[in-house]
Amino acid sequence: MTVRPYRPGDWDAIARIHDTARLDELRCSVGVEAFLTLAETHEEEGLFDGELWVAEVAEVAEVADGAGPEPVVAGFAAFAEAELTWLYVDPARHRQGVGRVLLRHVLEADDSARIECTVLAGNDNARALYESAGFVVVGTKTGKLAGNERFAATGHVMEWHRP
Repeated sequence: MTVRPYRPGDWDAIARIHDTARLDELRCSVGVEAFLTLAETHEEEGLFDGELWVAEVAEVAEVADGAGPEPVVAGFAAFAEAELTWLYVDPARHRQGVGRVLLRHVLEADDSARIECTVLAGNDNARALYESAGFVVVGTKTGKLAGNERFAATGHVMEWHRP
C-alpha cells in the first residue's frame, strides 16, 4: 500500500469511497436522511483547503495486457491547520489497514504538536482507530452536521499530541 498526493484523476474514486462510506457513517450516527454526496459538499467543507492524500493498493486481478496489478485508490485523508478533516476508506477494504496507514501518514507528514479531529457519536470504528493511534476525546459537542446543516449531530472532539 502506498500513500501519495491526490491527483485530479482520483476524483471518481474518492467520490465513490466517500459516498459509500458516508452512508455507513451516518447510519450509525445521525441517520442516512442526512446524506449528501461528496460532489455536493466538498467545496463548502474545504476538502481541498490543505493537504489531500490517497492510499493505493495493488489490485489482485491482472490487467488485460498482462502488465501486472493495477493500483486502486482504497481511501483518502485530508489535513488542514492541525486538523484531520477527512478520512474515508472504501468499505470493501475496511479492517485491512488502509485507515491506519492514512492516519499514520497524516501524523508523520505534519510537525504540529497537537492534531485534532471530530468523530460523529456512534461511529465507534473510527473512534477506535483514532484511540489506537493515541487520540483522546477532549470534548463532545452537539450542533449542525458539517456538510448538511439541516441536521443536528453530536461529535467527539479528539486530540493527538506529539510524543
